[in-house]
Amino acid sequence: MSSRTYAEAGVDTAAGDRAVELMKSAVRATHGPEVLGGVGGFAGLFDASALLGYRRPLLASSTDGVGTKVAIAQAIDKHDTIGHDLVGMVVDDIVVVGAKPLFMTDYIACGKVFPERIADIVRGIAEACELTGTALVGGETAEHPGLLGVDDYDVAGAATGIVEADRILGSERVRDGDVVLALASSGLHSNGYSLVRHILAKAGIGYGDRADDLGATWGEALLTPTRLYTTPLLALTDRFEGAVHSLSHVTGGGIAANLARVLPQGSWAEVDRSTWSPAPVFRALSDLAGTSLESSEGTWNLGIGFLAVVDAASATAIADALTAGGIDTWQVGTVRLDAVAARPAGDFEQGAKGVDGGAVRLVGAYADGAN
Repeated sequence: MSSRTYAEAGVDTAAGDRAVELMKSAVRATHGPEVLGGVGGFAGLFDASALLGYRRPLLASSTDGVGTKVAIAQAIDKHDTIGHDLVGMVVDDIVVVGAKPLFMTDYIACGKVFPERIADIVRGIAEACELTGTALVGGETAEHPGLLGVDDYDVAGAATGIVEADRILGSERVRDGDVVLALASSGLHSNGYSLVRHILAKAGIGYGDRADDLGATWGEALLTPTRLYTTPLLALTDRFEGAVHSLSHVTGGGIAANLARVLPQGSWAEVDRSTWSPAPVFRALSDLAGTSLESSEGTWNLGIGFLAVVDAASATAIADALTAGGIDTWQVGTVRLDAVAARPAGDFEQGAKGVDGGAVRLVGAYADGAN
């Protein structure tokens, strides 16, 4: 098929080439000496010689997207932060096992290539890759006319990391009496946006409408980028070697379900709601919906983006270090083993996403003031 005929079918290869030119400098900024071949090749090349220094290197991989948050970016024509969300969803899953990210690829499907828009998206991805020490080694932009609307797009990505086998984090390291630390989120991150959009639509609120409680328009507030945890958490595992036992990325499913995934069978923990106050965006959405914050605990992170299960003797020092580095961190609970302390009666979350881990529930009432 000639390029002219292809263009008549709705695919503009020249626009795709223009988009690559606009994003090149941002992508190159993520490349260290390990990346070979530059931008535009059929495959990204990453020099794995550094892996020879590992005794038993394990590769960690993750893939994800941003979900329906992209609909809000499209609605207000702001596309420069979605890339941060993508990297957060992908790379911050890798650090859960203690792995250092090496490289990432992205995929953007759209109804029509608008070069400046695609470049904005990729610049956001590249910025977040720089912040997490991840090389952006390749990607693909696919134009799907007839399948997607002219202004529609979706993004996805995959990343690979590495961890020494004897330093992998997980439930097998968790002990009775370990402390559960909460790391503050920057907002909704990239989960629960189908519910968000439903709430606003039902209330007749547009994304350009002012949200006085949030100090911005609804669209601006809802596009707050996902906080990136990889770099501070990797520094933490080095500084407090052996004291960090497991980590949990609070994404789909909420706090209890995601914490349960990284606790051992036969363990339980109660997360104390009174230790923090969910951010205004969660309260504003709950008020609009006429529901309680508790009812959304399986959907939104409610102010906790990550959880760290750590040795009790180091918990205060770890929380102080993270807080000093810009991520508010506080204790929300303690892990107990059934063999030591019998689990209280009542309903607990267990068996989330196919993992038969520990049992977790949230207790108490949320604090009224700021955390």
